[in-house]
Amino acid sequence: MTQKRNITQGYLQKTLEAKLEWARQSTEIKAGRKESMLSMLEKRGYVNQIVGSRDDLERLMTEKRIGIYCGVDPTASSMHIGHLLPLMVLYWSYIKGFHACSLLGGATAQIGDPIGRTTTRDIQHSSVRKVNMMKIHLQLKAMWQHIEDRAREYGYQWEWAWRRELTNNNAWLHKLPALELLKLAGRGTRLGTMLGRDTVKNRMKSKEGMSFAEFTYPLLQAWDWWHMYSTKDIQVQVGGSDQFGNIVAGIDTINWIRHNHYDPVFLQDEKPMKEKEEFLKKPMGFTVPLLTTSSGEKFGKSAGNAIWLDGEMTSPFDLYQFFLRMADADVHRYLKLFTFEPLNELEKLMEEHNKDASKRVAQHKLAKEVLRIVHGQKIAEDTEQEHRSLFKKPSTSLPQMPAKANRESPPDANRALNETAPIVNADSPPFHSLTLPKSLVYNQPISRVLYHAGMVASRSEGHRMIVNKGAYLGARPGGTGTMSDQVDWTPSTNFEGKETENYIIGGDTLFVRVGKWKVKIIKIISDEEFEEQGLMAPGWEEMREGKEVKRLTDQKGPDPGEKPIRAEPAL
Repeated sequence: MTQKRNITQGYLQKTLEAKLEWARQSTEIKAGRKESMLSMLEKRGYVNQIVGSRDDLERLMTEKRIGIYCGVDPTASSMHIGHLLPLMVLYWSYIKGFHACSLLGGATAQIGDPIGRTTTRDIQHSSVRKVNMMKIHLQLKAMWQHIEDRAREYGYQWEWAWRRELTNNNAWLHKLPALELLKLAGRGTRLGTMLGRDTVKNRMKSKEGMSFAEFTYPLLQAWDWWHMYSTKDIQVQVGGSDQFGNIVAGIDTINWIRHNHYDPVFLQDEKPMKEKEEFLKKPMGFTVPLLTTSSGEKFGKSAGNAIWLDGEMTSPFDLYQFFLRMADADVHRYLKLFTFEPLNELEKLMEEHNKDASKRVAQHKLAKEVLRIVHGQKIAEDTEQEHRSLFKKPSTSLPQMPAKANRESPPDANRALNETAPIVNADSPPFHSLTLPKSLVYNQPISRVLYHAGMVASRSEGHRMIVNKGAYLGARPGGTGTMSDQVDWTPSTNFEGKETENYIIGGDTLFVRVGKWKVKIIKIISDEEFEEQGLMAPGWEEMREGKEVKRLTDQKGPDPGEKPIRAEPAL
């Protein structure tokens, strides 16, 4: 049953006001009294290659409040600093009034983009893919919240027409019939064009060749865009410099489908349409430059030197340190790319920096602003203070963060029902990853799992949390670890321990959430492995002592002085 939504007079009034405001702004830009969106992006260094005419793209972004998106495939458990560049274009688009959409490729990650690869990707286990998807979903969600906070600090006040979105292509690709894909997108895709791509030619020359699944990856990405174009009015795609071919393929596919669709609801017949109507429906796109240093060194997963955005993989300390060590030749360009600071203010900052480059004023500013976006205000300020205090000491180099094993917040830092506990929000979420032994998860009620995971201060609090409907599980009830197509949550109930196993994904992964931001991705290992790694968790000592007492009792056997119990005959 389709849910119906009533459109009120207030909604229509706000929609009209938003259209009039955009028309007024368009007039200001055309008259030269206001800078266009595309010009601003170009000045800050975001635009590398435009698919099509620059004038057409500028006109489209000036005359229409278009939707713009970029995608991230969760092929790793974290995004890296290279992913932040196209996301910054989204963030700017949002605070300038466009509809900005970040797409998580939960479905396309099962195939993997072949661009830049000489071999086929290894097939990941289902639980690994879902952990990656969950972690990057949480990253994107938190960063969107940080952007809201940063925008207000720079005077960008939220308006009714602003729209931002985090979606997952699992929602539609898992429901897409193969015949529908071939009938619409496949018929409009020319084989010669696909065979002529450098990625395909290079792989075809290699011993391994290219699989049909990888060959059709651009078709699936094009369908993503068509789905959002036809349902959300997303007309512009932005991607890394290696995505130019995929963007071209997406534009060709959308243009073919919209002019040849069998359904009149989606068909856009070119003949009766006026030139302006046709123009305002055109899909377009552009790429951002490849992120490199002044010496030409690349950053990224394939280059083997990725700077991860996950605080558990690259600590906030190390992320700050990375930008603090940025060469003077690079820092101004990076400030324009990774901050919202006005360009004239950045010029003043560089003048101050150049007076005494040894103070690294520009690098400190860059590092703190990046951490504000990635990890939030509090972590950025704490990390800055830590670095500045270290600079005051006569040390020749900055120390590295010690390696961590099962790093966790203090026991009292997650007391969700305790008024004295620290507030957990987008700026101060606890670490997501956690390892627990099998004995603390299997055959345990969820209330106890919450306690063992350090999400509540006691077992009784875990019980109250569930009764108050404040705990959630990232899997469907009734199955054996089947996760929803998207990152959805099932409210937890205080069922018996055996039922906990129904929510474990792949036999070794459990997703648990308390409140909005407190999420744990629990990796389940054997008790012996947990012991060997020297890990600890609330309740583990009690569990281990109980097992030892039982073992000794079993070895000892019955007390010789105890009278044996005589079995009664059955009636």
